[in-house]
Amino acid sequence: MHILIVALHRADKPTGVCRHAANLARCLAETDEVTKITLVTGAWQQHYFKTAFLLNSDKIQPLAIDINNTSIARNAWFLLGLPKLVKKLQPDLVHLSFPLPFLRAYISCPVVVTVHDLYPYKIPENFGYKQALFNRLFLQQCLKNSDAIICVSQATLEDLEYYFPEIASRHQKAKVIYNIVDFTLVNAKPLKVLADKSSSPFILCVGQHRKNKNIDLLIKSYALLRHERKLNDNTRLIVVGSVGPETENLVRSIEQLSLIDSVSILSEIDDSELCWLYQNCELFVIPSSLEGFCIPLVEALYFSCKVVCSDIPIFREIGSSNCTYFDLMGDPVGNMSQSIAQSLTAELPLGYDDCARFEIKEIATQYLNYYSELI
Repeated sequence: MHILIVALHRADKPTGVCRHAANLARCLAETDEVTKITLVTGAWQQHYFKTAFLLNSDKIQPLAIDINNTSIARNAWFLLGLPKLVKKLQPDLVHLSFPLPFLRAYISCPVVVTVHDLYPYKIPENFGYKQALFNRLFLQQCLKNSDAIICVSQATLEDLEYYFPEIASRHQKAKVIYNIVDFTLVNAKPLKVLADKSSSPFILCVGQHRKNKNIDLLIKSYALLRHERKLNDNTRLIVVGSVGPETENLVRSIEQLSLIDSVSILSEIDDSELCWLYQNCELFVIPSSLEGFCIPLVEALYFSCKVVCSDIPIFREIGSSNCTYFDLMGDPVGNMSQSIAQSLTAELPLGYDDCARFEIKEIATQYLNYYSELI
């Protein structure tokens, strides 16, 4: 079986969508049924797909598309270039790692798409309202043209059923398959950029700089904890995630709260460095108001981190009783600060006992069964 995975994305640094595509390729490569995986990226993505993710299988054949990294060029390639590529390579199935516009009539094999979230509908300010409108149109077109839809969580499937009831119910078109979390082949290494501070305790957050991530609230909570002396003086806050619409606001907030020497914002690290951060953090905090899945939360639980997160449905779905939840209503900064202070003094969790549903073998089996129904 030859699977063509489309991961061509605007991001010039690793994102959750890119990690999903890389992990999908890795899990399929471990199966006997899949003999070849063509992983399509943009030329600007080559470096981090090669260095940030462990794509060592001979079955995985990267293919970088050399076009301008603009919305017009990318969408033109999806509509015109992708059908040509499929005709040339003759894969058994095309898997779109995120919703994108494509011409179904010109692709002869089944097309599957992964839906990570319904952000264009639920939080359009993440994109700007004009861009959100285009994203909605592309999402609608992609969902209608796809032969199958994979949602990364039950929460995302419920959103899909709400906004697209006819599509979600058509021939049981939509299915939940969780994202993969696997660090078995990763050797942890400390970050060079933190070499002089690697021995200091730190709180960790992983997430893009977008409104729904509420990283600004975390920074304010961290400042409040320092002011109330509920943190050790040398406890740092480390935020890992690609830049986005909220980056300037986050930097401004750090400066206004006089936290320049205490807060580190990192935008590009590899899996070995991320592994080290999870293994060494005092606490992992994820304060989002909206998520489709949240790979970092599962990663933190995988490493048995103490976890504080906002009380939203997807976090309950993933974290169950292994997390400390705080309310985003009322006084979110105060609520978060209180939960962080309590968790820092609590005993370490016994361990996350629900990792099996995110393991490579389990997820690969689900994909293969789903693919086999389509091919």
